[in-house]
Amino acid sequence: MKGDFARRLRRLRRSAPRGLSGTEGSPRRLSEADSPSLWALLEQYIPNDHARQVNATYYVDRLMEEPDAPRRVLDLGCGRGDSVDQFRRHNPDIEWIGVDIAGSQEVEQRRRTDAPFVTYDGERVPFPNDSFDLVYSRQVLEHVPDPMGHLREIVRVLRTGGSFIGSTSQLEPYHSMSYWNFTPVGFVALAERAGLRVLELRPGIDGVTLPMRTFLGRPPGFDPWWTADSPLNQAIDEWGLETGRRPALINLRKLHLCGQFAFHAVRDGT
Repeated sequence: MKGDFARRLRRLRRSAPRGLSGTEGSPRRLSEADSPSLWALLEQYIPNDHARQVNATYYVDRLMEEPDAPRRVLDLGCGRGDSVDQFRRHNPDIEWIGVDIAGSQEVEQRRRTDAPFVTYDGERVPFPNDSFDLVYSRQVLEHVPDPMGHLREIVRVLRTGGSFIGSTSQLEPYHSMSYWNFTPVGFVALAERAGLRVLELRPGIDGVTLPMRTFLGRPPGFDPWWTADSPLNQAIDEWGLETGRRPALINLRKLHLCGQFAFHAVRDGT
């Protein structure tokens, strides 16, 4: 099943009309003539170092390996609390606090008692202003009824210069009381209105694999694609290699079609 799906995607890409294989600079349809391209909107946020598929944990490792790594971390929407293990691998003494609403499916699965967990009402984060060096939020924003209020609360509890890292959905079917899907452009607009400065966006699992997984009843054969390159991302990598695209342009194509994407933003001084 897994290999057949990937092979079908590659065949579809190779049989597509040439006019569909371009990226920025390609001829556009007349209806798009007056709209800014995705590249024009996202260029400053798209890295050019590599185009690998990532998830929110990518930024945990990156920030925790820096000399001034965060010391006090809030996992907002922590669910089972699994992220504490990743943070502690970098710093066993880190002050990690998990916050989530009561009764969510993920919270009900929590069994661990080796970390502090706080229940909140889903609106007001129960900590004072400027409390944390880092807020981590993996696949949470799409489940929040008021995304702008949620982001403003993150800004409030972050210290000046603190980071907000995580991931959210773009082309993902309904799951576990999800309210929204966000385009990368929409996420940047919301985050900046809330008082964050987005530094970087990276593509996660692709937006064909996730609906197919749901359609087929979430078979376990799809599970490796949460961390390994998913089929459409593999096809985009092949396209990038064949056409000589640099990593930023491969990232652009993946972000355009991703099911989820990861982000890094900061709270600047005011």
